[in-house]
Amino acid sequence: MEEPRTLEELRRQLAPAIAAAAAFDGWSAKAVDEAAQLAGVDPELARFAFRGESSHLSQMAMIEAWIDHVDAEMLRTAASLAGLPIRERIRRLVMARLDAVAGREEALSRALAVMALPRNVLAATRLGWRSADAMWRLAGDTATDYNHYTKRAILGTIYAATLKVFASDTSEDAVGPKAETRAFLDRRIEGIIRFEKTKAQFLRPTEERISLVRLMGRLRYPAR
Repeated sequence: MEEPRTLEELRRQLAPAIAAAAAFDGWSAKAVDEAAQLAGVDPELARFAFRGESSHLSQMAMIEAWIDHVDAEMLRTAASLAGLPIRERIRRLVMARLDAVAGREEALSRALAVMALPRNVLAATRLGWRSADAMWRLAGDTATDYNHYTKRAILGTIYAATLKVFASDTSEDAVGPKAETRAFLDRRIEGIIRFEKTKAQFLRPTEERISLVRLMGRLRYPAR
């Protein structure tokens, strides 16, 4: 493996091993030390790479590095998205992220608990937004108006909920494991598509849509 040249590269290199250790030791100094030992990296340097603003070892820094790793794994699916409807593109991108953390469900559960702490909510929200933004961009979204924000807010919420289901899902069907997660995700994505279609109808030019004032008037004073 190529020697990391920056702290960012070092964090990205160590992140998967830290996640593996976090299943047993939590997102802790011990997990960093174990990952460093496996990679042949000085443990002190590894701890330095994951320090936070207070110069102490940061759990969120470790989790963010793991998310960076998941982002990189998701990018590998980009070439397979061409020609697919937007619904399937989003589904495949979310599933690619879930596949990247498969087998690390305990580490994921612990990461979600850390991110839910009041002191980490803002950072967790930022990371969730970043993940949603990456998925929409890979799916081909080019919106720059308020649609840009609503799409990411909705997908970020769905992705966070799907991660929680995934972390504890032991179901299986003819397709494979995580049957409940796949069904949950499909329902939520269908909801996104319905919402976007409904929103598009109300955002058409005035002459192309039913007047809401006229509609309300008819509801109040039905034609005789």
